[in-house]
Amino acid sequence: MTLYHGSNADIVRIDLTRGLRHKDFGKGFYLTPARNTAVRMAQKKARLFGGTPTLITYELDEAALTSSLKVKRFPEKACVEWLLFIDANRERKNTKPIHDYDIVIGPIADDGVVLQLTNYREGVYTPEEVARLLQDKFLDQQYYFGTERALRFLHKTNVKSV
Repeated sequence: MTLYHGSNADIVRIDLTRGLRHKDFGKGFYLTPARNTAVRMAQKKARLFGGTPTLITYELDEAALTSSLKVKRFPEKACVEWLLFIDANRERKNTKPIHDYDIVIGPIADDGVVLQLTNYREGVYTPEEVARLLQDKFLDQQYYFGTERALRFLHKTNVKSV
């Protein structure tokens, strides 16, 4: 399976310690099967931090998804479990990881999702209402790699400026 990572430079070696803690699925390395999404992320990172928008292509050995790795796969559409998982990972009060998955697969929380998370936290909506509001929204998928064991199934195949 082909996955993409958008960055502002090539990544010679994936360093899990460099990831940010309060992302959708926690501190780790993120990829997407949606090439256009990765290109947009590369352009955004280069605009914000300098460098060259770079699209890095990886092949995922799908044996990872049936191996002894701990894998969490969310439905492709928003659901309450996914929403609460993202909310817990993004909660700044959580100083430790909230899960021990090697790989997590699920929708990307875009700006619209973040707005609804805020509404949930402020008591405007219940988690069920937020999930229902997001059901019809198209959300690209993301693959989170949180351990070195998981990274062994990932192989870089191409790097190009976009």
